[in-house]
Amino acid sequence: MHEKALMDDVMAKVLAVAGAEGGVRVTRVTVWLGALSHFTPEHFREHFDDAARGTLAEGARVEATLDGDISDPRAQGVVLESVVVTDDPG
Repeated sequence: MHEKALMDDVMAKVLAVAGAEGGVRVTRVTVWLGALSHFTPEHFREHFDDAARGTLAEGARVEATLDGDISDPRAQGVVLESVVVTDDPG
């Protein structure tokens, strides 16, 4: 359940950025994964692909970096670092 809550939060933020920028498609998303987030970069991409299906973010390239510091205050979280949107429907 922890993973779903994190993914719901990330997707809400991604779609909010896309909407605010007037984009019609998200092309790239960059995230930082906390050491205790229960995600590997590959696992996060799988969840992202599922969550993005049918949205402006479907097909976006995901760049995920896993941090190894369990003492980081954000270690249980996922931090959205950047979202690239385009007005080209692709």
